[in-house]
Amino acid sequence: MSLLVPVDDPADPRLHDFTALTDVALRRVREPAEGLFLAEGEKVILRALRAGYRPRAVLTARKWLDALQGELADHDCPVYVADDEVLQAITGYRVHRGALASLERRPLPSLDEVLEGARRVLVLEDLVDHTNVGAVFRNAAALGVDAVLVSPECADPLYRRSIKVSMGAVLAVPWTRAEPWPDAVNGLRTRGFRTLAMSPDPAGVSLREADLTAPVAVLLGTEGEGLTAAALARCDASVRIPMSAGVDSLNVAAASAVVLYALGG
Repeated sequence: MSLLVPVDDPADPRLHDFTALTDVALRRVREPAEGLFLAEGEKVILRALRAGYRPRAVLTARKWLDALQGELADHDCPVYVADDEVLQAITGYRVHRGALASLERRPLPSLDEVLEGARRVLVLEDLVDHTNVGAVFRNAAALGVDAVLVSPECADPLYRRSIKVSMGAVLAVPWTRAEPWPDAVNGLRTRGFRTLAMSPDPAGVSLREADLTAPVAVLLGTEGEGLTAAALARCDASVRIPMSAGVDSLNVAAASAVVLYALGG
């Protein structure tokens, strides 16, 4: 049974997991190094618990206890209870729906484990915006992608913002880091995947005419720059989404939704 612990001091050292949440650079280093990630809001926290992630600690306003206590009953982590002002002083911002959970990261699965049985795979190269990563994962879950691979320099799918934007989809869609990069693209081809590079290059094949027959892996590149030349060189084809009205490309999250919808179920 989780232990309820009232707290009123934002400097309480027991709250270490929940401090400096507005410092992205710090948290990007701290969270993986300390083996934790954060889930925000009772719906996302419950999804994380139901996905089998073990909670280290919970920080919540009292009014959200009833929604969380049932799922926390089998865990012995501390549940720190604070009022809204103390929560904001601890985290540096107003917490969405007044609840945060610190959970233990699990070792990332191997490529073979993630790709076993997969037919439609999405590959993200070096996306830097956690909001975009979360949105892409939500699209992947909604449109039936079997697995997502992220390059070593891609933003952390388990960063708080990514999880929140994905509505917890990053906790359900199988994913791992594609290493070594970009040679992992060759590994996809060896495993029988047709690799398609999404690019605004007018020389590319229109999405309307592209061969989307599974098994297929679709690559999306970083915001602004797109896919690197090294990644493009390892793909079977370059595919573009036809644009109108002088617009050259879509936001990467929007582009992912368009191409995944085209892939079908």
